[in-house]
Amino acid sequence: MLFQARILTPNVTSFKKGFTLIELLIVIAIIGILTTLLTANFVGVRQRARDTQRKSDIRQIQSALELFRSDNARYPVRTVTYRINSGTVCMTSEAFTYNSVTYMSKVPCDPSGTTGYNSGNYYYVSDASGLTYTLATCLENANDKDTYSTSSAPSPSGGTCSSGKYYVVNNP
Repeated sequence: MLFQARILTPNVTSFKKGFTLIELLIVIAIIGILTTLLTANFVGVRQRARDTQRKSDIRQIQSALELFRSDNARYPVRTVTYRINSGTVCMTSEAFTYNSVTYMSKVPCDPSGTTGYNSGNYYYVSDASGLTYTLATCLENANDKDTYSTSSAPSPSGGTCSSGKYYVVNNP
């Protein structure tokens, strides 16, 4: 018997299916870039949300102070930096009461917690006669364009503000 030599040729129509290493690296790089951009944007949104909460809290405290003044013909007297919550680190909210009248059932704390400006408390100081006051907090967004946003720290200082941007409200 004669042996016939057969040349084996690959079937041209059967390719291996899959991705090349370069294609995979490009997709991973694109996903990494998108993740970085979205994460940076998400952090900024959270900072602005906390700043909005701080501004709302300051306005609520301001309303309570105005109610106090209408009843007592003056604001609460604090001639040194005062932490709204009894001068302690803000861990639980307390009521703002005077002569058994409750002006605010829960005085809010800074949304960043106890590590923030003024140990997590909103800054309050008044003159000795109780005719004027200053309420302040530190904003995280250094680019805040609000009318009451300033780079000037309230005096006396309530601590260091990492962004250098304060939200300061004085009695109207």
